[in-house]
Amino acid sequence: MKFMKLGSKLDAFQSDGSDVRYVESELATDVIIHVGEVRFYLHKFPLLSKSNRLQGLILKASEDSTDEVFIHDFPGGPKAFEICAKFCYGMTVILNAYNVVAARCAAEYLEMTEDVEKGNLIFKIEVFLNSSVFRSWKDSIIVLQTTKSLLPWSEELKVVGRCIDSIASKTSVDPANVNWSYTYSKNLAASHEIVESQQRMHNVPKDWWIEDICELDVDLYKQVMVAVKSKGRMSSNVIGEALKAYAVRWLPDSYDALVTDDYTRRNRTLVETIIRLLPSDKGSGCSCRFLLKLLKVVILVGAGDLLKEDLMDRISLQLHKASVKDLLIPAKSSGGTMYDVDLVQSLVSRFMMRLGGTHDTDFVEKSENRMHEIDLEHEYLLTLGKMIDCYLAEIASDPNLPISSFIDLSMSAPEAARPIHDGLYTAIDIYLKEHPSLTKAEKKRICRLMDVKKLSVDACMHAAQNERLPLRVVVQVLFFAQMRAAARSLTAPTNETLQGRTMPGANVEDDWERPVPENLNSVKKQLGNLKIKDDDCRSNGGKKSNGDNKDSGGGLLLPSRSRRIFDKFWVGKGHGENKSSDTSGSSQSPPTSVKPVEAKSSGSSSRHRRYSVS
Repeated sequence: MKFMKLGSKLDAFQSDGSDVRYVESELATDVIIHVGEVRFYLHKFPLLSKSNRLQGLILKASEDSTDEVFIHDFPGGPKAFEICAKFCYGMTVILNAYNVVAARCAAEYLEMTEDVEKGNLIFKIEVFLNSSVFRSWKDSIIVLQTTKSLLPWSEELKVVGRCIDSIASKTSVDPANVNWSYTYSKNLAASHEIVESQQRMHNVPKDWWIEDICELDVDLYKQVMVAVKSKGRMSSNVIGEALKAYAVRWLPDSYDALVTDDYTRRNRTLVETIIRLLPSDKGSGCSCRFLLKLLKVVILVGAGDLLKEDLMDRISLQLHKASVKDLLIPAKSSGGTMYDVDLVQSLVSRFMMRLGGTHDTDFVEKSENRMHEIDLEHEYLLTLGKMIDCYLAEIASDPNLPISSFIDLSMSAPEAARPIHDGLYTAIDIYLKEHPSLTKAEKKRICRLMDVKKLSVDACMHAAQNERLPLRVVVQVLFFAQMRAAARSLTAPTNETLQGRTMPGANVEDDWERPVPENLNSVKKQLGNLKIKDDDCRSNGGKKSNGDNKDSGGGLLLPSRSRRIFDKFWVGKGHGENKSSDTSGSSQSPPTSVKPVEAKSSGSSSRHRRYSVS
């Protein structure tokens, strides 16, 4: 820290209690000056030789036949006045970044100018400020912090403006030319480590300056950041990092601390300032997580709607980067849902509008010059679908969450965002578990969100044994699982026919184009065997366990509920009837092995009939 020494005489000021200061001298004091609550017993001559204002005040007091002078609202208070008084006596005074602004304002008040005496206090302080303080990074910040308690004097003397310009200019310097100390606690530097110029890091980071200015009051911080942005040399990413560091430094993490009456106004002012300082380019500069944290604070402290809309627009540009934890924003109103689900749905809707166009079509059909962009959009959609399903699983346990909100949020994601419905099934299962009072119609309504053809084998196994799902959904899950297993067994290549080669052009769609009537008969036959064995088990008193019973075709016995469902299903369908269901469901069924059936080769050119179950 820079300092300046004025005067050479020994300090002769003494104290008598907390409110009396006097000069120890052989000569008796002849004037008493009241500054605030403190009385100064001084001599007229040294004061009159330096201060034009004191000349007038003492003269007026003499005309009133009194030796007391009262000064109210003195800038800097008694301490600043004592510095000026010691300078008048020629006593030693040390000026530094902490007291120089108070001394400058006090000298201005006392009119200690060059007109009174050459080399007066104002002149000397200005030399110190311009030659030392404003050239120092740390001292400029310290001086700027001290100006707030000295307003409006520090503003009128342009000390605030000069400090801000000094700080902003240094932030714009090429990092390779930074040769002063700064605080940097990220990456290589230890927490709160001061990196000295002689031992600074080989590569000075672009954001080397952001931590030091975090100690500024919000009003001063705003002025500094406006000046930094006006230079036009700082990237949006660095500006965003600076704002994030300031928010972390001053915004509390806990809900109670945010909404406390004593700090609500302060937190509102703070978050409003940060949002107004965000980079003009809404798509860069700040992470989605940081923006969501600001949005949460805006809602809790009741900031302006315009700022909320601005944040939501920024978040919608990168919603695919958000995490479920960041989206769990508490609802403002009491007695309703635990989290603000409508807000999340609004963000999803804005995100989809940003992408533009429909995403339910095949991406390969797009023009080649947009293939890269389309691939990115597809990736964003997949990430969004996973995020929505995980979010639904988190909020599904809320007993106050209406089924309409659950369904609307689920349907806000397009079909292309969910190639697999395992996550959606998990969320639906949690919702059914936490809301046992749902009617059959409501259960069917929420289960229509699922497509059983998009469930994994594990999900099917779970759903087949899920007592909370409607019977119709379980039937569809089991039937589709059997059909999928049958189709795979039919299309599995054998060594005799393919000699180790894979049939060219084979894909998932081919599995549904191949003839399967014989396999269907095989499946029905196995189901009949399962029913017979089940009746045998009942007649024998249930001595055999489900895990030990196997049918003659090699299939494992399904759970009793699944067997009853299948019995009911096949009796209602008949052996010659093939119908597809409109309802989709997701679940996991225990594995049921199907004995491979050899496909008969046909020499005729008849078209293969396609079988599908939805």
